[in-house]
Amino acid sequence: MPAFATALEAGLPDLLAGIEELVLAESPSMDRAAVTACARVVAALGTRLTGAEPEWLDTPGSPALRWRFGSGDKVLLLGHFDTVWPVGSLAGHPFAVTGGRLTGPGCFDMKAGVVQLFHALSVLDDRDGVSVLLTGDEEIGAPDSRALIEAEARRTRAVLVLEASEGGALKTARKGVSGYELGIAGRAAHAGLEPERGVNATTELAHQVLAVSALADPATGTTVTPTVASSGTTGNTVPDAARLLVDVRVGSLGEQVRVDRAMGALAPVLAGASLRVSGGPNRPPLPASASQELFARARSLYAGLGFGALRGVAVGGGSDGNLTAGVGTPTLDGLGAVGGGAHADDEHVTVAELPRRAALVASLVTSLVREPVAGTDRVEA
Repeated sequence: MPAFATALEAGLPDLLAGIEELVLAESPSMDRAAVTACARVVAALGTRLTGAEPEWLDTPGSPALRWRFGSGDKVLLLGHFDTVWPVGSLAGHPFAVTGGRLTGPGCFDMKAGVVQLFHALSVLDDRDGVSVLLTGDEEIGAPDSRALIEAEARRTRAVLVLEASEGGALKTARKGVSGYELGIAGRAAHAGLEPERGVNATTELAHQVLAVSALADPATGTTVTPTVASSGTTGNTVPDAARLLVDVRVGSLGEQVRVDRAMGALAPVLAGASLRVSGGPNRPPLPASASQELFARARSLYAGLGFGALRGVAVGGGSDGNLTAGVGTPTLDGLGAVGGGAHADDEHVTVAELPRRAALVASLVTSLVREPVAGTDRVEA
């Protein structure tokens, strides 16, 4: 086993302490004060382990942190420090390490990955060409940091995303994500006295749920899922308004465009009803082609470290890796903590895998600094 891998194994207690520090800094995406406080913890941890202070990049909703070593244009390490857990979650889900499992809100998605990232860099002698970007709004779709992420990806040759890994597999493909809100306007009337004078927004909502659901295409893996629905105000009134949220996941840009056009072309079924559709594509797909070369390197390096076979998997969930792949930069995702239960009560990290994953990241960074990925066709802003 290489010396740096041995050093990471020996440094496991420090790695665990860093994760605890980050988990205790609760950071729900919509709480700017909490996210900023967590960013200070991240900045201090990164400075201690790399010897370099970050740039603070202020965005409208939350801060982002960037480190550049030398040219910083060979490989970008990407992650986030916000979580879906509200402040106070520690009371019911305290940080703990028991029986080889680490638990606590946000530990798996993805605070352990952030700490792994810094430990991986801490054992490298040559970081010239490495950049690190950590943001605070990934869990809400990166509304403020998207342009920053895309710009950083365009200036580098490859992106390694420290998102978590369910079962140890790297994420070699991710579906693109779109989201829509459908507003329905009808006309109110007394449900008992003269319902015929109304235009029932709930009935129109039912028609639209069926129309939206029909846009899915199982053959291509496209899912179009009506999620949140609401309508009406009182039990004896024909409802004059309704609302529907729709989640879309696609494997190709062509499918994302098809569904987007179809959503925009939705028409009311009931006479007198009207529709308003808002939203659209949020993240493009991360296709397998974007990760192919990087995954081949990772698999070879993992075996060379003596860790065995490394699996890849395509998933439906999106990440900031979708954004970097969307601008044409080779991207490999899922290099963070191994465990499970993201966003759920059983969120956990497998402790034994922490130094192994950090060693894989260190090996990949070393490989990409020495032999950068060949130039690719970038999608300009």
